[in-house]
Amino acid sequence: MGRKLGMKIKGLIFSALLGGMTLTLRGQDAAPPAVDLYATEKKPEVAATPSPEANGPDMPELSQLDEVFKQRSLSKEIDARRLHIEWRQLKNQVVNDPEVRAAKAIAQAARTDLEKRNRLRDYYNVYYERMSALAASVEIKLALQRLKTSHVARLSQPRVRPSTDGALPTPKPTSEGKPKHKKRSNKL
Repeated sequence: MGRKLGMKIKGLIFSALLGGMTLTLRGQDAAPPAVDLYATEKKPEVAATPSPEANGPDMPELSQLDEVFKQRSLSKEIDARRLHIEWRQLKNQVVNDPEVRAAKAIAQAARTDLEKRNRLRDYYNVYYERMSALAASVEIKLALQRLKTSHVARLSQPRVRPSTDGALPTPKPTSEGKPKHKKRSNKL
C-alpha cells in the first residue's frame, strides 16, 4: 500500500512539473507583428517635423552583413572541398551531354598517338566549355580553367622532336662502330 501511495505522489509531482512547463513555454510566445498597441490612443496632429539624425555610426543592412559572412573563407581546405563538390556536380551534369560524349568517342577511336592527343584536346575544349557555361561563380570558372590547362598540358610531348624540325641533320650510322668478326675455319 505504501508503494502505491509513493507511485501516486510521484505521478502527481510529474504531472505538476509537466503542466507548469507547458504554461511557462506558452508564456514565451511572442505577440503577432500585426498587433497595434497604440491604436486606442489619440495621436496629436503635429506638423511634419524632420526626424533627428542618429548619433551613432552608420550600421550596414542585414543583407549586407549576410553577404560579408558568406564571402569569408573558413580555411583553404574547406574552400578546396567546396570547389571540388561544385566541380563534381558540374561533371555529373555534363558527362551525359551528347556533344561531350561524341567528342570523347571520337578521341577514343583515334588510330595513332598524335591523332588521339589532338582529338583529346578538342574533347577537353568541349568538355570544359560546357562546364564553364553551367558554372555559377567566378571561383569555379577559374578552377575549371586551371583543370583544363593541366589536362591539355599532359597531352604535350616535349621530349619528342616536333615535325617542324625537318631541316636538322639526322645522324647516319657508320661502319666504324660495327664490331669486326674473325672468320673461323672449319679445320679439325
